[in-house]
Amino acid sequence: MQSLLLIGIAGALGAVARYGIGIWTMRTLGSHFAFGTLAVNVLGCLLLGFLFEAERNTSLVSPSLRLLGAVGFLGAFTTFSTFGYETFRYLQSGASHLALLNVSANLVLGLGAIWLGWATSRWILIGS
Repeated sequence: MQSLLLIGIAGALGAVARYGIGIWTMRTLGSHFAFGTLAVNVLGCLLLGFLFEAERNTSLVSPSLRLLGAVGFLGAFTTFSTFGYETFRYLQSGASHLALLNVSANLVLGLGAIWLGWATSRWILIGS
């Protein structure tokens, strides 16, 4: 139960950080491109790569800290970092076909799900 509470607190901090970076990039760079999302995704990938490698090769990151950082903070900050890490691990292990499948499936199914949600909303709410 304590782990769930800590993950929830770390998740709340990740969500607030994501919002803050989004606001900051919009004010700094404008809103003509999704700079906030790009910044969050790239930063999340950087942090997750560092966290997993530090846990694997040092004693600086405990499994509990990785859980809080990866699942809690970064889970709310961006799930793109997990997608990037998983794809990287496929490439690193020589399973390029799985990396390509992961990228393709996430892109195609994600865009398809956006369209389906959009179409369902229009059908229910607008009737067209």
